[in-house]
Amino acid sequence: MEKTKDEFVDTSAIVHPIECEAPNDQLAKETLISNLKYLITGIVFGIVFVKAEIISWYRIQEMFRLHSFYMYGVIGTAVMVGMISVWIIKRFRIKTMQGEQVAFHGKQFHWGNVIGGTIFGLGWAITGACPGPLFAQIGSGFLVVLVTLLSAVAGTWVYGLLQSKLPH
Repeated sequence: MEKTKDEFVDTSAIVHPIECEAPNDQLAKETLISNLKYLITGIVFGIVFVKAEIISWYRIQEMFRLHSFYMYGVIGTAVMVGMISVWIIKRFRIKTMQGEQVAFHGKQFHWGNVIGGTIFGLGWAITGACPGPLFAQIGSGFLVVLVTLLSAVAGTWVYGLLQSKLPH
């Protein structure tokens, strides 16, 4: 599938203060106070996750055992909202809160994503937690999920060690 010229922003002229692997074209600096919006958003998301029962180990197991459509409906709705949001951002050239243009980068297929996604899915099925609901589960008092959090941190650390040897 060929991309049109207007579909992606030309980022070759953007000069970043710190170069990193992740494509983040934000140039404006965030302050401690401006980061409060992320804390508030996270708290609201946590409350929504708890009230919608999407942090429930039982709901997650229902999904993986194909006993209920509930979680598939939640995930499908999130995907649709994301697709519509990206379309709106591209169509109306919506800018960030700092007034910067949003840049969408093309993505190439990598088998490492399939392998990593499979490992992620297996971990999700076994533990009943993924990174989003993980913190809401801990905040709800399910302290055993701290083991899952430590495992996720350990897995990220191991990935960092083996990154150069893995397919990308």
